[in-house]
Amino acid sequence: MSLFHREARPSGRRDASGQPARTGLVTGASSGIGAAVAARLADQGCWRLVLNGRDRTRLDRIAARTGGVALPADLTAPGAPEALVAAASTLAEDRIGLLVAAAGVGWAGPLWTMPGEAVDRVLSVDLRATVQLVRLLLPSMLASGDGHIVLIGSVAGTLGVRNEAVYSAAKAALGVFADALRQEVHGSGVRITHVVPGVVDTPFFERRGAPYARSRPRPMPPDRVADAVCRAVSLGREQVYVPAWLRLPGLVRSTAPGLYQRLAFRFG
Repeated sequence: MSLFHREARPSGRRDASGQPARTGLVTGASSGIGAAVAARLADQGCWRLVLNGRDRTRLDRIAARTGGVALPADLTAPGAPEALVAAASTLAEDRIGLLVAAAGVGWAGPLWTMPGEAVDRVLSVDLRATVQLVRLLLPSMLASGDGHIVLIGSVAGTLGVRNEAVYSAAKAALGVFADALRQEVHGSGVRITHVVPGVVDTPFFERRGAPYARSRPRPMPPDRVADAVCRAVSLGREQVYVPAWLRLPGLVRSTAPGLYQRLAFRFG
């Protein structure tokens, strides 16, 4: 039996030319970056939104606000990515033209204190489920010669963050996945965008088991990341750092690894 009910359909939006709007699927849409992206896409008025998240109450609220359809589910459940894509595809008038993979979880603490089930969950949500969704959605995008996949990474995947080793590893893998995938689909009309935000003011830190305790950099609102996502989709950008200065630590790491290591040990 399907994990989802399929009776509801997204509102009948149309683009500027009067054609039926394309369908966009946003994961992690019940809060944080995913919810902000859904709101920004709805403001554009040219997307039929299908929204996924774990919190049914909050997801229903976001769906009502954006005119989208809520498909709540835990993507780590067996068969959940397949069921989500099947249900979302049924709701789409044509096909799913956009995936914004914003679902993510974290865990804070030294690796040797991290429970095994927490390791599995971080890797499953932040990496495995996203890879499976992309694998399932790509065939129809490639067949039509059009589509956009946006992967929400993290600066932790670019630099590595103390006491977030598994989260850093999952986000680093997501970035390399985006690079490899971009090569595979080159020339097909399908675009791959990797968005690398810094610290974002979302419930993420509460759920990982430790609050954000640094004085700098200060957390930014999720709307700022959502704006960057929408610009990237509009302009076809391949990699976006939010804020842009986050490129600099990665440059230091690649050009002066000894200096980077000393700074990392001192500041984390």
